Amino acid sequence: VTSLPVATVIRLLKKKRINYGCLPNLYESVENLNETYVQSNKDKDILLKPKSSVGNISSVPFLLRNDIATPERSFYCCSYNSGHFTVSDDPSALCPTCQYSMSKKLTYVAPPTVKGGVAATGGFVKEVVTYMVMDDLVVKPMSTISSITLLNKFNVKDFGVLQEQVVSVGMEEAL
Repeated sequence: VTSLPVATVIRLLKKKRINYGCLPNLYESVENLNETYVQSNKDKDILLKPKSSVGNISSVPFLLRNDIATPERSFYCCSYNSGHFTVSDDPSALCPTCQYSMSKKLTYVAPPTVKGGVAATGGFVKEVVTYMVMDDLVVKPMSTISSITLLNKFNVKDFGVLQEQVVSVGMEEAL
């Protein structure tokens, strides 16, 4: 949600001190999320201060439906000399150094998993952590301490009355 211009709107309204519901809680939760919960190759500013426009939906692939196949993207380099360090996604492009076609297909090598054995995936946070989204859109990493604190906050004395509720939010619900 926050990679759309919504994050920019929230940030601007926040500066003007305009009350607009619980959206600031979502923004501040991401803003205050400790770096230990964010994948090492991701930057929270991508979510908080997006540079992409809505028209460039390919820059936010996590918003696309899972059943839509994304086309494989290929990259090419100069077919004449491997010492020319330019890349194109068009095999008919001409090398700016020697003017030969850039038709030599490159092979992509995926990076190794990050320290601690957590593989980098398509999201921004590490998969090994469970997160709790409150009804006011505050997002917090779950831990034993945070669970006990939450139970105390809501004055829960009898654990038998608690029920687990799983909520799935898809494209239809988000719109």
